[in-house]
Amino acid sequence: MNFTRITVNPKQMGGVPCIRGLRIPVATVVAMVADGMPEEEIIKEYPDLEHEDIRQALKYAAEAVRERELPLVSLVAYPIPDN
Repeated sequence: MNFTRITVNPKQMGGVPCIRGLRIPVATVVAMVADGMPEEEIIKEYPDLEHEDIRQALKYAAEAVRERELPLVSLVAYPIPDN
């Protein structure tokens, strides 16, 4: 997938992925969505953002997770209850 709205610059924001060269990290946008913030409110908070920026940030995050192994809690520690 080609992420045309996601940029990485080692001299900006410590090299974390940002939106279109702005100082708005992808992680910030994804966290706002995860917290239930509507797109309109996110754009109000960051007026330089566009709706497509938010969609691409989510796609980027999904792809980043797909490419990594993350430490997850074993089901042994939290067994699924029988119904």
